[in-house]
Amino acid sequence: MTPVFAHGSLRLYLLSLLAEQPRHGYELIQALSERFGGTYSPSAGTIYPRLAKLEEEGLVTKSSDGRKTVYVITDAGRTELAARAGELDAIESEVTDSVRRLADEVRLGVNAAMKSLRADLASAARQARDESTGPGGTASVHTESNLHTESNLALHEADMVLNEFRQKLRADLRMQASRGRVPAEAVPELRRRLAEVRTDILATLGR
Repeated sequence: MTPVFAHGSLRLYLLSLLAEQPRHGYELIQALSERFGGTYSPSAGTIYPRLAKLEEEGLVTKSSDGRKTVYVITDAGRTELAARAGELDAIESEVTDSVRRLADEVRLGVNAAMKSLRADLASAARQARDESTGPGGTASVHTESNLHTESNLALHEADMVLNEFRQKLRADLRMQASRGRVPAEAVPELRRRLAEVRTDILATLGR
């Protein structure tokens, strides 16, 4: 996977997340994963060293909340954020680009998986054809086997398409939500349009 953040960008982005509210390490990892629509989730080994560095620089403090360590931005941290607001805007653009790039990588992985699936199904079809033309085999069995194979392939492809669509739209919505740009009326509109698509697809299948 290609790098998600440029050098030093993650550190500033973590600071911006803590400016929104105090968080413990897992919450920061979760927040980053949500911003990327699930296409990227940093490891603890990526997050905690940067939090330690921010603490050393006096930009965050930490306190215990039961068994969890909560990180809080300091006044010095807010001052640095304000001074580097332009850089933070650039990082937001980087994040948007990274989401698209990661979605492309996921799509390539999906395409590779589909090629492998097609090969497996083609092999299964050949085996079924050989069996149908052997002793006791009939043409109807052969035809039925091909239909099942084609149907299974189409179903798997449909699953891939739906998963890819969900992942891309989820990433787009989370990115817009982080900027306060997802109005409440977007949800019923999304539900309405998806219902229309489902109706159209079912009508096509019923032909």
